[in-house]
Amino acid sequence: MEFLDEKLTGYIDAHTAEEPAILAALNRETWAKILMPRMLSGHLQGRVLSMLSHMIRPASVLEIGTYTGYSAICLAEGLASGGTVTTIDINDELEEMVKRYIDLSGNTQKITALIGDATQLIPAIDRTFDLVFIDADKENYSNYFDLVINKVRPGGYIIADNVLWSGNVLQAPSEMDAETRAIFDFNNKIHSDSRVAHVLFPVRDGLMICRKL
Repeated sequence: MEFLDEKLTGYIDAHTAEEPAILAALNRETWAKILMPRMLSGHLQGRVLSMLSHMIRPASVLEIGTYTGYSAICLAEGLASGGTVTTIDINDELEEMVKRYIDLSGNTQKITALIGDATQLIPAIDRTFDLVFIDADKENYSNYFDLVINKVRPGGYIIADNVLWSGNVLQAPSEMDAETRAIFDFNNKIHSDSRVAHVLFPVRDGLMICRKL
């Protein structure tokens, strides 16, 4: 997932604003207690998400893939006054931890965590979003994009994580597993979609930033 020299990565981290204390605690607990902790956005990507949120000043954010709640808290940092984050995850085993850190971060009134299948929940959400963050099961990335594109206001943003997939997108299509192929197809889908302007940021495992036209 990390493509830069370890020393250079350390330099980048050292010259990026520190994690808020509550996020540092969430980071530590995730790595100590939760399976697949590399799924956490972490320090650098978390600060990038926070910065993007501050730049966009969204009134309404949808996150698909909560995990332990780190990225939802980062996105909430830049909300417009009265803004909200709705985050969806299918894994109810992490629900208590997510709600605990939402409360500890002071975001109880800003972040709503839903448990369930996002492909079923999203069509029932009657709301327009300024920002959507996709960071869930890779096979459904294209489906998630299709489900949210008409719920994003013109000028709004869709951000998708893990679009470099540890560099596996460079494999020959015949050698790709299902997840790699899904990411490969998603990137091509975005690149050919005239409804969005887009740029792929090589931050951590890759962030695809789309602006709806």
